[in-house]
Amino acid sequence: MPAGVTETTSTAPTSVRHLLTGRFGWFFAGRSVDLAGSSMTTVALALAVLQASGRAGDLGIVLAANMIPTLALLLVGGAVADRMSRRVLLIAANLASAATMGALAATLIAAHYDLATAVGLSLLNGAVGAFTSPALRGIVPELVEPDDLQRANALLASTQNTVRIVAPTLASILVATAGGGWALAVDSLTYVLAALAFTRIPGSTRPLATSQALWRDLVEGWSVFRSLRWVVLMTISFALINAFNVGPWNVLGPMVVSHHSGALSWGTVQSVRAIGLLVMSVLALKIVLRHPLRDGRIWGTLAGLQLLAIGLSGQAWVVAAAAFIGGLGFTVAAITWETALQTSVPAEALSRVTAYDDLLSYLAIPVSQLAVGPLAQSYGATQVSIACGIAYIAACLIPLASRELRSMTP
Repeated sequence: MPAGVTETTSTAPTSVRHLLTGRFGWFFAGRSVDLAGSSMTTVALALAVLQASGRAGDLGIVLAANMIPTLALLLVGGAVADRMSRRVLLIAANLASAATMGALAATLIAAHYDLATAVGLSLLNGAVGAFTSPALRGIVPELVEPDDLQRANALLASTQNTVRIVAPTLASILVATAGGGWALAVDSLTYVLAALAFTRIPGSTRPLATSQALWRDLVEGWSVFRSLRWVVLMTISFALINAFNVGPWNVLGPMVVSHHSGALSWGTVQSVRAIGLLVMSVLALKIVLRHPLRDGRIWGTLAGLQLLAIGLSGQAWVVAAAAFIGGLGFTVAAITWETALQTSVPAEALSRVTAYDDLLSYLAIPVSQLAVGPLAQSYGATQVSIACGIAYIAACLIPLASRELRSMTP
């Protein structure tokens, strides 16, 4: 256990059973089904397009069409989530996702695949995603008491990590047996079920934003975001983490590990990492960190070990062991960050602040993916992995330069 992480105490919390039967329960149910659908979408959409077209180029275009509107509209989604009922927004967004996936499923089932149609529906689905994420991140404090936020986030994380293990496999089986169109039809149904669950969430009692122009909401959101120096510092840290991690892990990881241990080994590494994510999300239900952001940053450094393992060894069992440990640390860092935002950012600006956080940190991802290949060709895959692992750890620790962040308590 890294230094500075020993300050944990057992709590006498609201029981998990009570949380799941209270206001949070229906949201948890809807979010779980929503996560299953979202996790299936990535795999089912990719396999369905490849199955229907047989062209990798089509898949790249469809996936890009899904991502671009999400990034372009994310700030607007945050502003809208702060000025209207997040419950209503989640219901509408899930129904819209059901409609876009259902329409694409229908075209595939009818054997009428067309790239332009797939791209158009993917664009719409990506646009809906820009409104879903800020509403999801902002609604939890409306449903649980402040002392239960970490526990609620741990419950959500445990479901998310379980779904990451199960849903992709299920989507693959559906595509292989019933076909890509029917896999997307099942995906569409999950969004409908999620929307139905969200209708059972009690209405919010928070004051809604005024009916001023949307651009003013965006400016106000930026002002709040910029005024919270610890949030800005953490967002910079996350941008650097994404830059040093996403490309090397997703590109160099499978290349190096497959070279050393065979083609099937990378899937095993990913599964072991997912188990680490799940284990810690369950353990997080039982403990609370006295200084969550400080200790979360220290735990987060463990995720850099998996990049170091790729560079220093490349053997599947070594990388898998490091990925398991990294999964533990990553989960603690993610839960403590989410809880800190929900407890310390004004409720009326929470969705906008999280939208700025997402956008500024996600922009580094395509840069990482584009840069890692040329860097590996110039300096070698193992050297780049080691350098990125060290840089990842340093990026995790950057926010600790802030005394305010180090001393923050729940």
